[in-house]
Amino acid sequence: MKLSKLALIAAIACGTYAGNVFADQTTDIQLVSCESCDEPACGCEPAACDDACDSGCDSMGCGLGDCAIVDRLGLNDCCLGDPYSLFGECNGIAVGGWLQLGYFTDTTANFNTLADNVQLQQGWLFAEKAIDSSCGFDIGGRVDYVYGTDGPDTVAFGNPVPGYDTNEGWARGGQYGNALPQLYLEAGYGDMSVKVGHFYTIIGWEVVQATGNFFYSHANTMYNSEPFTHTGALFTYNYSDDVTLYGGYVEGWDSGFQDNGDAFLGGVSLGLTDRLSVTYAAVGGRFNTPVGGPTEQGYMHSVVADYAVSDDVQYIFQSDLLDTNERQTFGINQYLIKTINDCVSVGTRVEWYQIADPTTDVVQNDTWNWTAGINYRQSANLTFRPEIRYDWYDGWQGLDDSFKFGIDAVMTF
Repeated sequence: MKLSKLALIAAIACGTYAGNVFADQTTDIQLVSCESCDEPACGCEPAACDDACDSGCDSMGCGLGDCAIVDRLGLNDCCLGDPYSLFGECNGIAVGGWLQLGYFTDTTANFNTLADNVQLQQGWLFAEKAIDSSCGFDIGGRVDYVYGTDGPDTVAFGNPVPGYDTNEGWARGGQYGNALPQLYLEAGYGDMSVKVGHFYTIIGWEVVQATGNFFYSHANTMYNSEPFTHTGALFTYNYSDDVTLYGGYVEGWDSGFQDNGDAFLGGVSLGLTDRLSVTYAAVGGRFNTPVGGPTEQGYMHSVVADYAVSDDVQYIFQSDLLDTNERQTFGINQYLIKTINDCVSVGTRVEWYQIADPTTDVVQNDTWNWTAGINYRQSANLTFRPEIRYDWYDGWQGLDDSFKFGIDAVMTF
C-alpha cells in the first residue's frame, strides 16, 4: 500500500507511461489500448501473417513459423481492447474493484497465508471522487473495502484496542477477513492538496493492491519493515513537473482513527532526467504504543530509483532503513522488467533483507530471495501472474532454503 514513484513501462511502443486506474498507486504495468495510440503502433495496425510471424517468432529464434501458435503464445503485438467497468462513473464518482484468486506453495512468501490452496486473496471494492484543482478549489475522497485472505494483513492492526476495522465482527474465521484500508477526504487548490483520514503510506515501492505490483508475491522488506496505512493528514505539493513534495502528521503506523502514535510522514519525488526519477520518503517519531507493551519510536525511510533502461526495459532500485528502539532492519530490492508487447511482460526481483539487534547493532538474521515471473494479460481486464521464487536464509531458525511457485489471476471491473 505504498505510493509508487513512476509507473512501470506502459504502452512502451507508444512511448508513454500509463497508470493504474483501479488504485491510487501505480507500480504495475498498465498498457493502453489501441484506441489511445496516436500513431499506428503497439499492435494497433493490421499486419500480414508472414510479417507477424517474422517479428513475433523468427526474430526470437524459435522457428515455430505458425501464426496461430505464435498468437496464442502472445509473442506478436496484440490489442487488448478497452477495459470494461461494472459500475463506471457517475457525477464524478467512480466505483470499481477487482477479484484476485491465487495459489502458492508456501506460506513464507508474505500475504499468502494458505499454502497449497486456491484462495480468494482480494475481493476489492472502491468508490472515489478524484479531485481536479487545476482550475481552483475542489474536494473529493475515497473509500476502499477488501475481503479475502489479505484482509487480516490489511486491517488497522496498529490500533491499541479493537476498533475501526479490527472489531471482532470483521473477522470471518480461518484465514479470511475484512478491511477498510482507505477512508479519507481530500481537498486541493492549484498545486496543493491534502488528504485527511485513513490512507496508504508513501513509503516503499510495492503495494498491497494486486493491481499495483508486477509480482504476485511480496518482498520481505515490504511486508516486515514498512507501514501499510496511516491515519492523519498528508499534504502534497507539486512544485514543478519534476518536483513533488510530501509532508504531514500521522498517528503512528497502521492505526485506524486511534491515538497510537505521533509521527512525521513526508518526502520528495524528483524527476532527474527523462529516464530517471528518485523518491525519498520517511516517517519518524512514535510509531505505536501497544496495550501492555513498550512504545516503539524511531525513524524509517525508503529510497526508490526508477530508471528506464530502454523503451521496453525498466530497472527499479529500492533501499529501506528502519531504526527504532524495538527493531533495526535494512533491505535492498532490485527489479528488472521487460515489456514484450501489450500482453506479455517478464521480470525478475532480487532482495537482500537483514535484521539486527537494535541495542547492539549485531546482525541476527539475513535472508535473500530471487523471483522470476510473467505478466500475461489475456484482456484489458484479466491478468495472470505465474512466478517462481527461491528463498535462502542465514540465522533464521525453522526456515529452510526452498523453491516456491505461485500463480494468480486478477480480474478488474
